[in-house]
Amino acid sequence: MKRNIVIATVTAAALIGGGTATALATTGDDQGPARQAANTKLSDDGNRDDQDDRDDDAAKVSSSDVTAPEAIASALKHTSGTVVSAELDDEDDSDKVVWKVDVLSGDNTWHSVSVDPSSGKVLGSQTDDEDDTAQVRAALKGSSVTAEEAAKAAAGKGVVTSVGLDEDGKDKSWEAETRTSGGAEQDWKIDLTSGKVTADRSDTQDDDADDQD
Repeated sequence: MKRNIVIATVTAAALIGGGTATALATTGDDQGPARQAANTKLSDDGNRDDQDDRDDDAAKVSSSDVTAPEAIASALKHTSGTVVSAELDDEDDSDKVVWKVDVLSGDNTWHSVSVDPSSGKVLGSQTDDEDDTAQVRAALKGSSVTAEEAAKAAAGKGVVTSVGLDEDGKDKSWEAETRTSGGAEQDWKIDLTSGKVTADRSDTQDDDADDQD
């Protein structure tokens, strides 16, 4: 439809002016290659971002001599309480990598303890405001496996880069993320009472869904 209108308009102009004119018609079909190229570029950009993220994570792991259980133990020496999570991550707005260990103290105060991944030394601590204290306490009630023990259990699957309590849903558990020497990531669930380690199937299903998209 658009092409016919353009040609008719240019032809009329040529007849009125007594001359000739050449029309370059662009149809919806001509947009196909351009759209495909744009989609390919977006896909390439996405793949490149994913690779950059994997490279960043690999760099974090290689920069740490202190394991997750060791970081948790160090944090507990500094701040007594219950460790709810530990993660190897960038420190705030800097590129410096630290272990961030969240400790819930006996008076229900949350502490975020930063641990040096090279020496295990505590770099600092600050209090945080959390609104899920009661939920965390309820999830841990009757638990016999600590975050440190969960991290040790998951260490048999690879280098543990994070461990944390999953207090949502029906099946409460510890969750851990590991990385193999080849760079592959995997999420695991650790039973709160038995310490049994199983693959996080929900994470696998999410990855499969993303791949299909």
